[in-house]
Amino acid sequence: MSTIKKTTKEDDQVVKETYQDIRDTRNTDYIGNFWKYLAFDPSLLKEVWSDVKNLMTKETLIDKKSKEMIYMAVSITNNCSYCTHSHTASAKKLGMTDEEHTEFLKIVALAAKTNQLVNGLQVPVDEIFDADK
Repeated sequence: MSTIKKTTKEDDQVVKETYQDIRDTRNTDYIGNFWKYLAFDPSLLKEVWSDVKNLMTKETLIDKKSKEMIYMAVSITNNCSYCTHSHTASAKKLGMTDEEHTEFLKIVALAAKTNQLVNGLQVPVDEIFDADK
């Protein structure tokens, strides 16, 4: 259940241009619900798409599949079902195998477990990990 209604502002020029850029960049006609709901504010839609486009769709130091897998881990941690589904599909499209997905899930689960243990025990950070020392 959404907190706002899906936009019907497709006649707004900023929304039209942003949707077209999404289509062109991703080489698809599909516009996902995230963008359709975000379009309630055309300037926010454009800003968020620009951030996503510049970091996730362009070649950077981290390869695209790894970026999608990082996004999956953060989405799982933040309990965002929509993003978990979306970025898992993207990672699979970029070549993530079932075996990689399995290992990835094991790493996410291990990180969650050890994070909870460290937080529960309030383990102090080792000096060797302090960049200022």
